[in-house]
Amino acid sequence: MSIKDNIRYILTIKGSPHSIAIAFSVGVFIGMSPLLGLHTVLALAVASLLGLNRMVTLAGTYITNPWTIVPIYSFSTWFGVKITGYDDLIPDIDFHSINILNIFKTLKSLIVPFVVGTTVVSLFSALLSYLLIYQLITRVRR
Repeated sequence: MSIKDNIRYILTIKGSPHSIAIAFSVGVFIGMSPLLGLHTVLALAVASLLGLNRMVTLAGTYITNPWTIVPIYSFSTWFGVKITGYDDLIPDIDFHSINILNIFKTLKSLIVPFVVGTTVVSLFSALLSYLLIYQLITRVRR
């Protein structure tokens, strides 16, 4: 399914613009959160608990996909470094020597900036996505 098809689907869902925009923005928040590997399960669970449209929530969650994950998490980690003041604590990393055995040891100084950065960026992105989807739906339905 293309991005256009997903947007068209979201715009034709029955429900109030508010409920659809909330479902999408919750998905965006979850999709950009630091909880890698749990996005789909979390999106379905939260949508079910809050009575949100699960498909719309999943569509928001999949804003993070194989094409977008590196830029999203790189920017979020960089932003987290800037707002936490961890600039001086980040060691030079030899990315050629990273392997599955030492990845956590090598990158542990980035955990706090990663969590803080992804949380702040996901909150901002969720708010922005709510506003965009709400506006799109209200314009299309006029």
